[in-house]
Amino acid sequence: MTQELFLQDSYLKEFEAGVEELEGREVTLDATAFYPGGGGQPPDKGTLSVGPVHASVVDARREGGRVVHVLDRAIPNTVKKLRGELDWDRRFAHMRYHTALHVLSGVIWKGFDAKVTGGQMHADRARMDFSFPGEWTAEVVGEMEGLANEALAEERPVRVYELPREEALRNPDLIRTQINLVPERVKRIRIVEIEGLDTQADGGTHVANTIEVGELEITGHKSKGRQNKRLEFALR
Repeated sequence: MTQELFLQDSYLKEFEAGVEELEGREVTLDATAFYPGGGGQPPDKGTLSVGPVHASVVDARREGGRVVHVLDRAIPNTVKKLRGELDWDRRFAHMRYHTALHVLSGVIWKGFDAKVTGGQMHADRARMDFSFPGEWTAEVVGEMEGLANEALAEERPVRVYELPREEALRNPDLIRTQINLVPERVKRIRIVEIEGLDTQADGGTHVANTIEVGELEITGHKSKGRQNKRLEFALR
């Protein structure tokens, strides 16, 4: 099992951990700050090193309860402990975009009664898909952008906590975000709450306050069907 340090502290940039398994260019540690990807957030990159041994982490993935780090080169199988360091600029960009997606989700739900159906973030852009029952116009898109930026500027705290599964399933805000898709084996649900705006079951990394996100600019909008819409945006 890998202790997922990013779940407790999204701002952790460096760590030390023991090697549990080492096979070629793939390393499993007993703890890691590398996010392995999921929920539209890409996996982290960075480095693992000890003394003269140094390798870049080019990918990370979950396998059961383990996080497997994929390196750009094999390291000696005698290594017992490694120091990890994230590509922090890339990770922090993902944190900003992930929180921005939740803000936009909350704005679209509260202001337009529209449910999010998907999303994807990168270090320089993101997109959100949602089911929108109303008339899809440039004016509506502009209103969404304005409301999202108002919410971001309000310095809303972003809280992370856990709830028992049964309690989470009784929360109507969480039901709308399809919490029922979380595997039944998961008995405690990790919640990300943007104060007064959005509450979702989420396993990714976020900033601590919406003011850290900056300003959102919608760079594109598409109709993907009768009700399926897409917004593309960048942060400034």
